[in-house]
Amino acid sequence: MTGTVDRVVLATSNRGKLADFQHLFADTGIELVAADEAGVDVDVEETGVTFEANALIKARHAAEATRLPVLADDSGLAVNALDGAPGVWSARYAGPACDDDANNEKLLAALEGVADRAAAFVCVLALILPGGEEILTHGRCEGEIADSVRGTNGFGYDSLFFRRDLGQTFGEASVEEKAARSHRAAAVGAMIEELRRRGLTP
Repeated sequence: MTGTVDRVVLATSNRGKLADFQHLFADTGIELVAADEAGVDVDVEETGVTFEANALIKARHAAEATRLPVLADDSGLAVNALDGAPGVWSARYAGPACDDDANNEKLLAALEGVADRAAAFVCVLALILPGGEEILTHGRCEGEIADSVRGTNGFGYDSLFFRRDLGQTFGEASVEEKAARSHRAAAVGAMIEELRRRGLTP
């Protein structure tokens, strides 16, 4: 690819993710465009068994509909005591039609009486450039699962994900506090660094 990456379609219909990523890319000179605003369909079955596979499935599907670079992520929560679950099934942990509250309730029930609460948020980003070149980056954020829902900020498992350095969950943290530590921030930072290395940043 020649030129720079200055406008990217984010392959998600999740408004919480869109807000997170727009904040993380705010000072990079790269504009993130919502998939629906770009007329890109992101309705694709995530059949992969790894975060990498699912990120690529979503990015490749969306890339067929646009000449712009496409960014997709697959992210989730890996809990030590649950052998890495809910993992790639984080969004569907309580069932295909579940919501965040149902997922959180199921996780708390699964960890009832469990002393080891260690967990990590994991994010894999897949960027597909015009011409088909693919770039993958990874991010990870360590924490632990609180014993009850705390805070109303964020989405997903944020209100259960406790960080000792903050003394609070991501659901209680500010956007800035979360962005400085999150798995998405780490993956975005790695992506920006890779684009800079290739001379593709604005």
